[in-house]
Amino acid sequence: MRLLQRDNLNDLIDQFINYIRIERGVSKNTIEAYSRDLKGFADFIAKNKFNLEKIDVAVLTEYINYLSAKLSRRSLARNISAIRTFFKFLVLEGIIQENPARLLEVPKVSKTLPGILNEHEIELLLNQPSLNSAIGIRDKAMLELLYASGLRVSELVNLKLSNLNMSIGYIKVMGKGSKERFVPIGEKAITALKRYMSIARSKFDKGKGSPYLFLNSRGKPFSRQGFWKLLKSYARKAGIKKRITPHIIRHSFATHLLQNGADLRSVQMMLGHSDISTTQIYTHVDRTYLKEVYNKYHPRA
Repeated sequence: MRLLQRDNLNDLIDQFINYIRIERGVSKNTIEAYSRDLKGFADFIAKNKFNLEKIDVAVLTEYINYLSAKLSRRSLARNISAIRTFFKFLVLEGIIQENPARLLEVPKVSKTLPGILNEHEIELLLNQPSLNSAIGIRDKAMLELLYASGLRVSELVNLKLSNLNMSIGYIKVMGKGSKERFVPIGEKAITALKRYMSIARSKFDKGKGSPYLFLNSRGKPFSRQGFWKLLKSYARKAGIKKRITPHIIRHSFATHLLQNGADLRSVQMMLGHSDISTTQIYTHVDRTYLKEVYNKYHPRA
């Protein structure tokens, strides 16, 4: 297991920023803010010559006290959130074993509802890949599966052939913290996957026998960044003006299930949330949607 060292702290911050950009789908403004916040944290660590292997809650508290004399309450809360999320990422990646930031308290702020695409926009997006080429057939399968399952982008690009069972319509997913779950997929995704497997995949694998389900033009598994670029290109082609990330497709998957009558516990299991309170944010999205429908169609709204 790697230990935090002075010479790789900035590299780890870069990896984290890339993670929240692709995996978490956070906004550009948040990415820029977290980058500044963590650069300030790295400068503080270097200036005070703290041993990075032994950063504990006392060191972090000293830094927060240092910031509290300089920043507004909102900016301080954002810095604490950046630090907590950064150290959680280090634990998830196996870089450190214990999270010294877990005890830091963040001042409560109102939750921002996740952005989603409506069902019409999803339909437009999924219809963009051309089925006249191996690339289009592959991309169609990836997009259909992403929306059919609500996978995280890292889960999608790391799927292996052995994870797929099209005869019963399930995929086996290895999620965060190496937690395994089984997620059902629908007929449209299965049809797209069968087309990809029978017509297109061999043109990317080129006889190499890769265990990964989705392969790029070099016969390698997709990177998170590579798939994100692909998704954005199809969103532009579909004329979708909203901000688009793989995580927004995940948000849309969960919201559309709830809008159409799914129960919260089932959605939690499909998303792989360990705590149902994480899934409950989608009930707020659902209520927002219902309010919009009411205001639009009720004659006395």
